[in-house]
Amino acid sequence: MEYKSGGDAVDLPGLFTDLVRCETRLYNALNDRLRERHGIATSQFEFLRFLRDHPDARVADLASEFAAGVGAISKGVDRLEKQGWVVRQPNPSDRRSSLLALTDDGVSVVEAAEETFSERLIQLLGTTLAGSSLSAVAQTLSQLRGVLERDQIGLPAG
Repeated sequence: MEYKSGGDAVDLPGLFTDLVRCETRLYNALNDRLRERHGIATSQFEFLRFLRDHPDARVADLASEFAAGVGAISKGVDRLEKQGWVVRQPNPSDRRSSLLALTDDGVSVVEAAEETFSERLIQLLGTTLAGSSLSAVAQTLSQLRGVLERDQIGLPAG
């Protein structure tokens, strides 16, 4: 199925396939490196980075950010707690939820892992997509994500 965009024909199913396969391979490559150097999965790193950048976030905030179910996110936070990287604290404005905070160990692991994460991204993206190509991809994906989030497309059911 071709779609005409500004006079150019685009194979949308092919674009979808490329997008998904690139995401999977990038995620796996980052996961391998983070596990090797820090004993942490990419999903754990992303949660810790979000919590570092959003103090007093709740499980629901993580679920919203990552377009995932609250139950799955809560289980992921449980694993971070068991590692000693996150603590749940009472939410003074809502007794039904907890506020999440990084421990000192959580801060240390996310800072160390972030350096590895950035280095690997530069290897994988920075050397493959030079200059304006990388900027164009970043801008395009940001625009697409913005529309999907604005229109609440792709959220988990339940």
